[in-house]
Amino acid sequence: MLDSVKISRRQSEIRQELAALVGKDSPTDDETRSMETLDSEYRTNETRYRAALVSEDEERQEATDDLETRSDREWSDMVDQFELRQVALALDEGRQLDGQTAEIVQEMRSQGGYRGIPVPLMALERRAGETVAAGTPDPITTRPIIERLFPSSVASAMGGQMINIGVGETEWPVTTSAVTAGWAATETGAVAGPAEYTTLDRPLAPDHNLGIQMKITRKTMKQSGAALEQAVRRDMNGAIQQELDRAIFLGSGATGEPTGLFTGAAGFGITETPIDAAPTWAVFRSAVTRFITGNAANGPGSVRLLLRPEVWDTMDGAIWDAGSGITEWDRLAKAMGSVTLTNNALAAPAGGPPVTTNAMLTTTAGGVAPYFVGIWGGVDMVRDPYSDAASGGLRLTALMTMDLTISRAVQTEILTGLE
Repeated sequence: MLDSVKISRRQSEIRQELAALVGKDSPTDDETRSMETLDSEYRTNETRYRAALVSEDEERQEATDDLETRSDREWSDMVDQFELRQVALALDEGRQLDGQTAEIVQEMRSQGGYRGIPVPLMALERRAGETVAAGTPDPITTRPIIERLFPSSVASAMGGQMINIGVGETEWPVTTSAVTAGWAATETGAVAGPAEYTTLDRPLAPDHNLGIQMKITRKTMKQSGAALEQAVRRDMNGAIQQELDRAIFLGSGATGEPTGLFTGAAGFGITETPIDAAPTWAVFRSAVTRFITGNAANGPGSVRLLLRPEVWDTMDGAIWDAGSGITEWDRLAKAMGSVTLTNNALAAPAGGPPVTTNAMLTTTAGGVAPYFVGIWGGVDMVRDPYSDAASGGLRLTALMTMDLTISRAVQTEILTGLE
């Protein structure tokens, strides 16, 4: 039992005894001394009670912090045991899920509606130490599957924050008012008048569904065995990552796609600065300067830059100092906090002559990411039992729902016309 509870009960007993003694018109000497003793004990217990509450509050806080982190660790440990092979067999043969896989599926079903079998996004991550069992030795040994190549993810490299949403919509209020300080002109004069505090909502809504279809033949199921799980997981992860990166930056906003940062720059209020010149360090330095004057960055080290590989090719071939061999790229890479090259999240150079492309700069200000990517729940794995029934194949459709929004428009800038 907690000390504070014990003390509280003793205080209640003392109050009852005192109430009985105080009610007497002419208490005896022993009763008077008893009242003094009880009163002294009551005051002492009050001090002890406060000290016990302080001590126990610290213990409760430590226990609460441990419970909060423990739940995340336990879920992560459970997802590590998730077997995608069980999902494939359940959809193909109707086999019952068991172990940690069944627990995770049951938990996800209780929090959101899924037509098929829900799969947590973390289960698609490439796991450290994965091994592939040796192939069937007779008559042919099947070696590990050689997978497709996917571009590296740039959504997180550019400072975007991934938000996992259970149900409903999420929005961020962004302050848009310009409250200014003012001095009183005279001794009795008034300071600056009241300014309206206004905000702009940046909502995330479950309006965009991304689907991936995979066709697995009966031979593959029989031949690859457990290795198939690892290959399917990595292939789905790569396909989702590639399309999400493209949509986050280049999404058209039509035919079900979200509106990407480049496409929706005007609607988001993102500044677009035409360069119409060759890319040099001076061009990007001016953009960083605009970030600093807008209170969005403290210096070039806190700014992230997204470029096409062709821009790197041009800048690395442009010698700034012939004597030292320093190129424009050397100056840029030395000063900037992060430079990411991509051929997936930026449109290919076009036009011309000269051929031009775009670039993007982002920064994290006040701990707030430049943009948010909302993902609802996990991956919904659905089987098509009809299309490949004649051949005994398995056709899987992985569905996920996402949306994109920005935080403060001043944390992002687009440069156009880089030649």
